[in-house]
Amino acid sequence: MERPHRTTNGKSKLGFRGWEAGSIHMTGFSLCRLAAVVVSPLTLCAQANSRSATEDKRILGIFTNHRTAEESAALTPLTPRGKLAIAWEDTTDPAIFAQSAFLAGIGQAVDSNPSFRQGMGGYAKRFGAAYADFSVQNFMTEGLFPVMLHQDPRYFRRHKGSGPSRLAYAAGRLFVTRTDSGQRQFNYSEVAGGAASLAVSDFYHPDGRNLGDNMQRYALQLGFDAASNVLKEFWPDLKRKLPRKLAPQPQP
Repeated sequence: MERPHRTTNGKSKLGFRGWEAGSIHMTGFSLCRLAAVVVSPLTLCAQANSRSATEDKRILGIFTNHRTAEESAALTPLTPRGKLAIAWEDTTDPAIFAQSAFLAGIGQAVDSNPSFRQGMGGYAKRFGAAYADFSVQNFMTEGLFPVMLHQDPRYFRRHKGSGPSRLAYAAGRLFVTRTDSGQRQFNYSEVAGGAASLAVSDFYHPDGRNLGDNMQRYALQLGFDAASNVLKEFWPDLKRKLPRKLAPQPQP
């Protein structure tokens, strides 16, 4: 999902790389509030959910959804190649390029990462850095770490249960995952892989590399990843309530 970014100007900073502190606090809070507005009604009435005929590869057209599977489905374990394929699909999805362009535009507007400067050259650097953030984290959390640790990078949608129980389940998948043998295990791939991706990003972001900023960005990153799981869990419920133009229904 979205990756935290950094800024510098001698102030306290937090947020997506390239966002100034005030902007990211306001935007991050607004996005979290939007997610709560979308999800909360569903958690109160998410009973007797039907299973989608096919899994959508995007949610609302802008969020990638290449690694969602049904919890009750009889699925074979992913091979190393299969895990890397998921990371590749998430990284090369057109939605990621659109998100990177959007983040770069905001970074340009607030003149974050001043070392990048302004103009088309500055925008290109911000776009490249934003896309690199997505790419590095995808390959760390969905490919490299799951392969090394024999963990399954997929999100397994529950469908059954009350809305609040499914909400807790979705958020909890940030820290609990499946192994290749089907056992539950601490989600080292997400937690350690996300931290590793932030460490790598220090090499191509010239501004704001102190430990405090990194810890704040990491906490925000985990929060957005948890919100992403919630969207994946309740997407079939939300989809049935949206106009067909926004969420086309699968043909029987």
